[in-house]
Amino acid sequence: MANRLTYADSGVDIDKANELVQRIKKIAKSTPRSGVMGEIGGFGGLYSLNLSHIEHPVLVSSTDGVGTKLKIAFMTGKHDTVGIDLVAMCVNDIAVQGAKPLFFLDYLAMGKLDTTVATAIIKGIGDGCKQARCALIGGETAEMPSFYQEGEYDLAGFTVGLVDNDKIVDGSEIHVGNQVIGIASNGLHSNGYSLVRKICFELLKLDVDSHVQELGTTLGSELLKPTRIYSQTIQGLLKDMPILGLAHITGGGIAENIVRIIPQACQVVLNKGSWDSQPIFSFLQGAGKVTQKEMMRTFNNGIGLVAVVPESAANDVLERLAGLKEKAYVIGEIAEKKKSKYRIKWV
Repeated sequence: MANRLTYADSGVDIDKANELVQRIKKIAKSTPRSGVMGEIGGFGGLYSLNLSHIEHPVLVSSTDGVGTKLKIAFMTGKHDTVGIDLVAMCVNDIAVQGAKPLFFLDYLAMGKLDTTVATAIIKGIGDGCKQARCALIGGETAEMPSFYQEGEYDLAGFTVGLVDNDKIVDGSEIHVGNQVIGIASNGLHSNGYSLVRKICFELLKLDVDSHVQELGTTLGSELLKPTRIYSQTIQGLLKDMPILGLAHITGGGIAENIVRIIPQACQVVLNKGSWDSQPIFSFLQGAGKVTQKEMMRTFNNGIGLVAVVPESAANDVLERLAGLKEKAYVIGEIAEKKKSKYRIKWV
């Protein structure tokens, strides 16, 4: 009689997956639960909306990944921070539109399910959800034999938030004379890692355990710093500050994200040297001989979030940000767009 094959013989272990679900349930229960119905393990995540405080509710959603920063996690064997990155990349994008994040779902795919690694990843997602004050309500863990190289995986996330239609932050009221305030990042966040890896590992021949004097730490530790989550800071500003526009400085860097929120008739004038940047940026620029233009369209360069405010409110906003333990700077202003095709100018 021929051997009787099981799904496990093909590389998919259902028992391991069930064990992981039990671990995920504990992590999910540690995230904010208001509105959550049921628990992890159902066919879909249930969330009951409380709309008593909102006149015209609008749902805001975003989906994203962590990109090639995952390669650094593979190289270091440290997997408990990329989940924070995943939450940040999704939550920051809805927060800049004024939305409070409600819930989060994730997708994790591996060639062979490693429950220890998967638990570390999802623990990071739980930590990110706590920072964002949203609930982890579900997700998918896919075991896909021969699809990924050994020890590698991919991550994607999805979040939904809520905002009153009258309080959506869309930049439509931005005009000439408004001030541009930059709020500090803590390093690279989750963008530009393909260039980072080329400079550090191909050009400089470093490895993740190399201690880099300019950085004061190992390369791996610097590159794995988790992306900052700004949702609570943003809500602290929107409570009573006149915020006209907000931009998450993500893929495309400073140059391509600020212009996404300003009217076509305007341009952004940024002041060089008006903020403090972390050493990683000058290190990469010098080592890779990267032009300033390329730096500004690839990395956040020390600014993770931008707020556009009336000139009369700039000092009050800076004081509020200081009270929220944020490093913030006036980095420029909104000006009338000239004949030039460029919508961002450096002075």
